[in-house]
Amino acid sequence: MQIELKNVKPKYMSEAEVKASDIYLQLRVVFEKGKKYLIKANSGHGKTSILNFIYGNNLNFEGEIKYDTSFEGKKVFDYRKRNISYVFQDFKLFPELTLFENIQLKNKLTNFKTEKEIEELIKRVQLLEKKDQLVKNFSLGQRQRIAIIRALCQSFDFLLLDEPFSHLDSENIEILTKIIDEELENRNASLIMTSLGEVSFFKYNCVLNL
Repeated sequence: MQIELKNVKPKYMSEAEVKASDIYLQLRVVFEKGKKYLIKANSGHGKTSILNFIYGNNLNFEGEIKYDTSFEGKKVFDYRKRNISYVFQDFKLFPELTLFENIQLKNKLTNFKTEKEIEELIKRVQLLEKKDQLVKNFSLGQRQRIAIIRALCQSFDFLLLDEPFSHLDSENIEILTKIIDEELENRNASLIMTSLGEVSFFKYNCVLNL
């Protein structure tokens, strides 16, 4: 699987705003399976938008995005279930559910990991003692860790991360990058990550300026 973008531009941004982009309005940009990509830009330059376009939950763009078929007539939800996992910048967690329930919601749809495997991941991010506590009582950094673990509880060819470590300290970033690297290698999957600047969390195959 690969993801191909052709002449993509947000409808709400002018050509002048994206003229220096390595992605927007380019004739062809291809994200290949098994590689790591960093997309960097300042705030307000469309980092979240490009991931939402790729994920298919925002279609407010010009141009074309293809997986193995184009968006038109494609079963977007099937791709989300099997091929693409996404850690949103605002996490998309359910505050009235517990940590474990939030993760299990995803895993019950996919049956991708065992309960033991999930608990081991929670333990590695140092939250096992909180697994039965409500997410509404958690800090932003704790929620960020939960969202990342939840995203790993499904099959995927591409993992989308939208500024995934913005609320984490260096110790937790190191733990999570190791976990993510392991998952990517085991699946031969690709990473597409956004950041405000160039960051060295992973060994990227390609860095793109948005």
